[in-house]
Amino acid sequence: MLTRIKHLTETLTPRLIEIRRHLHCHPELSGQEYQTSAYVAGVLSSCGLQVQEGVGKTGVVGELKGQDRDSRRLAIRTDMDALPIQEMTQLEFASRKPGIMHACGHDVHTTLGLGTAMVLAQLQDHLSGNTRFLFQPAEEIAQGASWMIADGVMEGVSDILSVHVFPSIPAGIVAVRYGALTAAADNLDLIIVGESGHGARPHEAVDAIWIAAQVVTTLQQAISRTQNPLRPVVLTIGQISGGRAPNVIADQVRLKGTVRSLHPETREMLPDWIEAIVASVCKPYGARYHLDYQRGVPAVTNAPKLTQLIEAAAQEAWGCDRVQVLSEPSLGAEDFSMYLEQAPGAMFRLGVGFPDQANPPLHHPQFVVDEAAIATGVVTLAYAAYQYWQQEG
Repeated sequence: MLTRIKHLTETLTPRLIEIRRHLHCHPELSGQEYQTSAYVAGVLSSCGLQVQEGVGKTGVVGELKGQDRDSRRLAIRTDMDALPIQEMTQLEFASRKPGIMHACGHDVHTTLGLGTAMVLAQLQDHLSGNTRFLFQPAEEIAQGASWMIADGVMEGVSDILSVHVFPSIPAGIVAVRYGALTAAADNLDLIIVGESGHGARPHEAVDAIWIAAQVVTTLQQAISRTQNPLRPVVLTIGQISGGRAPNVIADQVRLKGTVRSLHPETREMLPDWIEAIVASVCKPYGARYHLDYQRGVPAVTNAPKLTQLIEAAAQEAWGCDRVQVLSEPSLGAEDFSMYLEQAPGAMFRLGVGFPDQANPPLHHPQFVVDEAAIATGVVTLAYAAYQYWQQEG
């Protein structure tokens, strides 16, 4: 069966590259994936899948019927949205939309989902249960997964698989990670409220800018001295705004940031911990504050059994030298984690980097992929799905 899957993928590869380039030419921002969704639905329909559009606002679901000998349902999720970045690659198929680019590889992800559906559609007689393909919008704003789930895409799903490209890994390499793959990501919106005054008479005012600076510094120092270094926390204040004139002491400063963590227990205590530090800095100087701590997405924690399924499928397909087991997680975030609150799952990394050259990172205006990786990803996903249906539930 592996030989057949490889042959089918090889035959489809020119078409898959064509699909990827079409998607790359026509990127759409989060929640605006109308043309992409219509295109995806058309490809799925042509393969004989049952297709539902408008799921999770602009998402698409394709259902591939198996032989109904197995009551389980396997889901395969890929995302479709692009980023507000001006492309600078000079590719012939570069984005035709100013200021919008597939700089995170979601055009490749969508192609992998379609390619896997195209291959498995020709193997229906060998699949004992149903496979559901989820083409998700709005991953970049960490909203699409929750939209899809709210529309019922995880009903009846037993397990779920996904993939993300990685430019620092050479094309042809499949990388798996047991346990935590990405971090939980939360946001904070903090307003420091002081008292305005003349810049020459600071003792008659409460300087919100100076206090905000103390808050930022104290938070960073406190992480290094009070948080377990084996349970990492990254707090980044990425936006500060306040003040009206150079000779007027600011009465209000707004700080916005992101908070990343890997362990649920650590994540649970962070809102109260941050607020306690903010309060301890503000109180001695007579400042007040308003803290809005916004829960984002949890960490992606791969299920061991499904991680092993992907690893074994990739090793059989490509050999052990082309499969890496990642020793460390990333503190990036992925809303694939939302599905994992509904069913066990696993995400793997697919290398797309060109060998022997520097590859721009994700979210870079010169991000490019080695399209040879598309066949690697499709075979890995399709064979892992096939092997899933050969295993006992």
